[in-house]
This record gives sequence, structure tokens and C-alpha cells, in this order.
Amino acid sequence: MPTMRFNHMEMTFPKGTITDDFYADLESFYGGLFGWGVKKTKVLKLDATLLLPDDGQFILLAEADKHMSSPGLDHLGLLMETREEVDEMLDRCQRFQEKDDRCQIHNFKDLVTPPLVTRAFYVKYLLPIWFDVQVIEREGPGPAKRWTYA
Repeated sequence: MPTMRFNHMEMTFPKGTITDDFYADLESFYGGLFGWGVKKTKVLKLDATLLLPDDGQFILLAEADKHMSSPGLDHLGLLMETREEVDEMLDRCQRFQEKDDRCQIHNFKDLVTPPLVTRAFYVKYLLPIWFDVQVIEREGPGPAKRWTYA
């Protein structure tokens, strides 16, 4: 089977949503807390915004007549290296939430499915989906990292 990895996702918003203030808020949260690039761009002659988590990965934000709606816990998973990194990101998000109540957080108890333990929280800010920030720890010996990039 060929190797496949996440490349991009497009999220659509009602027309008039992606204003300069909205863009600045994206930069503050996704740029400042997550460390992602935030960049204005054009796609098919339309103004759009890119969130750039990693080289070769992006989330395209665009306005459309028919736009995305996700009223449930639909999410995109973000895998971190350690429990401490997840807890630090949760702390940063909680501090951000104190200043901006549009930031929503669900903090979960560890999910234990031996030999794995998942530490996770969900965060949602301005976008129509949640981000599941997590680490998957292995109890006992196990394989090293499985990702390989050439």
C-alpha cells in the first residue's frame, strides 16, 4: 500500500466572515498558541486564508454561499510528542480563553486502552471544527516513532 499522509483540509465560512479582525484573531490563536503560519492567499481568484501547521500541510479557509457547519464534536486530531506538551498547550489555551470566551475547551480524563494511554483535550476557536490535541503513550516497551519523511 502506498504511503499517505494528511495534506490539507478546506473549511468554508459565510461570506463576510474573514475580515481583517477575524484574520488578526486567527494569527493570535493559531499563530501565537499553535505556532502555525497564517497567510492571506488567492484561490481561484477568491480571497482566502491558509493556516500552515507544517511543511506541506495546510488548512484553507474560504468564504462560500454554502458553508461548513459542524454542530457536534467533529474534530481534526493533532498529535504531540509528550504529555507535558499536551498539558502546556491546554494551559496556554485556558489562559487564552480567560481573555476571549469564543475559545471553547473540553478537557478529557485519560483514555486507557492497554497498552495505550491517550491524554487529550479538544479546543475550538473561530473555526467550525474542534482540534483534538493529544499524546498517545505506550505502557511498557513498544515501537519507536513510526513516521518517516524523506
